[in-house]
Amino acid sequence: MKNMAETYVVATAIFTLTTLLIIYSSSSGNNSSGYKGGFVYNVVTRAPLSLKKWVTKDGYFPAVGNKTMNLHCGQCALITSSSHLLGSEIGSEIDKTECIIRMNDAPTTGYEKDVGSKTTLRVVAHSSIYRVIRKPQEFFNKSQETFFIFWGPPQKMQKNRGSSYKLIHRVVLAFSNLSVFIISPKRMQQFDDLFQRETGRDRKKSHSWLSTGWFTMVIAIELCDNVQVYGMVPPNHCREAQPKHMPYHYYEPKGPDECKTFVGNERAKKGNHHRFITEKDVFGKWAKLYNISFSHPSW
Repeated sequence: MKNMAETYVVATAIFTLTTLLIIYSSSSGNNSSGYKGGFVYNVVTRAPLSLKKWVTKDGYFPAVGNKTMNLHCGQCALITSSSHLLGSEIGSEIDKTECIIRMNDAPTTGYEKDVGSKTTLRVVAHSSIYRVIRKPQEFFNKSQETFFIFWGPPQKMQKNRGSSYKLIHRVVLAFSNLSVFIISPKRMQQFDDLFQRETGRDRKKSHSWLSTGWFTMVIAIELCDNVQVYGMVPPNHCREAQPKHMPYHYYEPKGPDECKTFVGNERAKKGNHHRFITEKDVFGKWAKLYNISFSHPSW
């Protein structure tokens, strides 16, 4: 009886250990998350999807006329709006890059020393359109050769009828030399599908809003052979308490704190929120596939 009891204990222990190993192996094989501690998203490991071939010819339509989105660059600098760029003094380095990509209403005037002065492409969210058109001297008068890509809900961007489209159309009529494009409804759905593929979560059902950074990173991968990202923190940056307040935007020194914004959005389950940390997890995976590097800070 004693031998039988000992055999039973050993068998039970082996079974338990084997089960735990299987569970651990399955978990680590399906997900790769650079961030822990209550966050609700993990980056899903899948066979690589070539974003270089993912773009479609009808992905962007001109706000006016029949121009085509034909921009292509060897080396690109993607400038974030992060306050980590303040004091960096890398503006001249940025301006030497073949193509320079900026987002929303991030200005260069007054910040040239840290963020540069040139702009090749500006990606703008529908929610930032008003802030951009209120400053034509900053964004249009000195940027006649700049490409603009606007994105937003298809109903707002619908040609000739959408409220956001009408605003953009007026701008293009006033500044006829601008090359202005809008992401098509079909393309917008592709961005949603890409988020689900990379995170395992349906964007709408998970109450997530894609950030302008998400759109800009994908567009940069499509248009550029190499991408140098300036000012973007790694996904685990906000895991520990930061020693000082870092504004979310370099041009809004009294604005919300960067890490509080990231963490608050990532943890929120009610309402619609950006998943900044999750997106950066995805960017980290893409970096290995599409010649993306990060500086100030470096990853």
